[in-house]
Amino acid sequence: MIKVGKVYRDTMVKTIKDGLDTSSTCVVVNFQKISSGDLSSLRKTLRQKKAKMCASRNSLVKVAFKGTNYASLAEGLSGQTAVIFSSADPADIAKTLVEFAKKNENFVFCGGILDKGLLRKEDIKRIADLPSKEILIAQLLGTLQAPMTRLARALNGKTTELILILKQLSEKRGGN
Repeated sequence: MIKVGKVYRDTMVKTIKDGLDTSSTCVVVNFQKISSGDLSSLRKTLRQKKAKMCASRNSLVKVAFKGTNYASLAEGLSGQTAVIFSSADPADIAKTLVEFAKKNENFVFCGGILDKGLLRKEDIKRIADLPSKEILIAQLLGTLQAPMTRLARALNGKTTELILILKQLSEKRGGN
């Protein structure tokens, strides 16, 4: 007979492992003495941004991370732990989490994973300071387009100068 606790633990470990395998972004946080209402609103906000928050016991997080390249993230966990998974824009998720951490001092970053690379606490805060993906793309396109725009203006300026010179010559010779 399988016990309910064993099924729960196996399911939780599988959920965390699946999240590690399928998500491009993962953030591990410790939280203590945060009201369930605040956590529910955070979960709702994360869900709207295509992210999932999974709160679990530290021992289960350690089991899920064991044998992966990210086992160092699970070391030294204390208190209540949550793992946030997402394949959406990492800057958007990081901004949401940093804003929540500013309001709740007991919400502490332990580290994270971004595209199979480990993140430190400071890295998550730096990612949150980045502009959104759309703004970065617009800046890149503006940078790429700038030389062509300058060339077009330069050519247009020279054409305008040529027309003015021809007009002045024609006026000197008695033309219109």
